[in-house]
Amino acid sequence: MTSPYGLTEEQEMLRDSVRDFADVEIAPIASDIDRREELPLALLKKMAELNLLGLEVPEAYGGAGADMVSYALAIEEVTRASASIGLTMAAHNGLVVSPILMFGNEPQKKKYLPPLARGEVLGCFCLTEPQAGSDAGGTQTTAVKRGDKWIVNGRKIYITNGGYAKTAVLTAVTTPGAGTKGISSFIADCDQPGFVIGTTEKKKLGMRASNTVEILFQDLEVPAENLLGNEGDGFKNFMRTLDGGRIGIGAMGVGIGQAALDAAVKYSRERKQFGKPIGEFQAIAHMVANIATDVEAARLLVLHAARAKDAGLPHTVPASMCKLFASEVAMRASNSAIQIHGGYGFTVDYPVERYFRDAKLLEIGEGTSEIQRLVISRELLKLG
Repeated sequence: MTSPYGLTEEQEMLRDSVRDFADVEIAPIASDIDRREELPLALLKKMAELNLLGLEVPEAYGGAGADMVSYALAIEEVTRASASIGLTMAAHNGLVVSPILMFGNEPQKKKYLPPLARGEVLGCFCLTEPQAGSDAGGTQTTAVKRGDKWIVNGRKIYITNGGYAKTAVLTAVTTPGAGTKGISSFIADCDQPGFVIGTTEKKKLGMRASNTVEILFQDLEVPAENLLGNEGDGFKNFMRTLDGGRIGIGAMGVGIGQAALDAAVKYSRERKQFGKPIGEFQAIAHMVANIATDVEAARLLVLHAARAKDAGLPHTVPASMCKLFASEVAMRASNSAIQIHGGYGFTVDYPVERYFRDAKLLEIGEGTSEIQRLVISRELLKLG
């Protein structure tokens, strides 16, 4: 039977295998790791064995050599079970492995990609700063060339995986006064002196099992050969990195939306009021229909963006569209799922409250919904 999403047999097999893994290994612990705010490192090792930490990495570098569609499908299934684990996986793959693949030279790829792809090390992406959030061009971290090293000083915040990472990709100003053209990117080894893990964020609204920390660079020495891409291209290259990363965030939105739909359908069948399942009441039935329609539309947008990237076509707008729509779908779906559960939905006895808490980050991370609308409209209107 032909897939309704136009998937290849290989893509369907990968999706199904990840779904089975997520149902058996992730879903049963999702609530517990959220409550304890604990990143399960043993689980990440199991994910690495399935190539989930190196899906797009070519086999020559130890990865699975999969396409973007396969990656999006995998992110959706992992996130459906736990958004925290989905975020950990997305940050590692989309924001660390991806820029090294796209902009790294051969020695850098040979050194860093195999251990990242095999899950021997975790990666983190150091972009956001106290004064550089939506305005990533406002980076204040600096890198000064001294001999055969760059000396990096600055502060990065809200860094996913930062407390456990061994490899970091970071931005820093190398030419002061040159604006975004003065920003370069680097690969850093996190176990070097000067790479300091600061405050760990606790009691976040959602994604509580993912690791989020502050990173301080205190005279961090980065070898000259670890310049990632050309000097001055860091901002431009990271914007390209975020295009792919936003497809991953869109897939996460679909995953949360699907989880909310599954929970809403199950509860609507089982919960009885006035002598019949609440799903027989039109108000509830329409809410379920709206969630299902939203999730399906979001999934198609994500697949469209992923296919554009796979085909080597411009995908900035499709990526922003799928990230924007799917993140807002995740919020609407989880909100409706809570409403369907009534008072029970407001308690930790059911997972829908976690879906709601987790979904909010998707409207913020890797470019807020407002930034996505700006990206889309600027491209369509050709303004600024």
